[in-house]
Amino acid sequence: MPELLAPAGDWDCARAAVENGADAVYFGLEKFNARMRADNFTAADLPNLMEFLHRRGVRGLRDPQHAGLRERTRGRRKISADNDFNGVDAVIVQDAGICRLIRRLSPDFPIHASTQMTTPAPAGVDFARELGCCLVVLARECSIKEIEKIQATANSQLSTLNPQLPLEVFIHGAL
Repeated sequence: MPELLAPAGDWDCARAAVENGADAVYFGLEKFNARMRADNFTAADLPNLMEFLHRRGVRGLRDPQHAGLRERTRGRRKISADNDFNGVDAVIVQDAGICRLIRRLSPDFPIHASTQMTTPAPAGVDFARELGCCLVVLARECSIKEIEKIQATANSQLSTLNPQLPLEVFIHGAL
């Protein structure tokens, strides 16, 4: 079933996304995310943002991704210190180290493997599963034929130890 997941970096974008039918909104906070060049919410905005979204039946997904290697260590400490995922429905992550850190902090917090994790094959889906991801956004370069092959391969390897991992496809970024 199609889902509309829209980017929002400020209140105007969040309102527009909700008013135009978004099922979920993804956003970064002011530091340590892949949308650092865009407007971003602050950690102080987070409780009001999540209340706004949840009252309207919209999920909020945080993007704690890292654009540069230099910032990773400080970013990991910041995520750890702030624990600012409170109220967020899931996180979208590209970095395996951040996946592991989140999993260590919270064994059951929903992690979505970002399209920026570049998952163009079944082995990438398996890797995301091993990292504790509960959904994979496939690489944007995947053709429909490749997506079908990844889905078929993933479904053929299902077991109680290897449950199906939902797959999503990235259509377009910030408009």
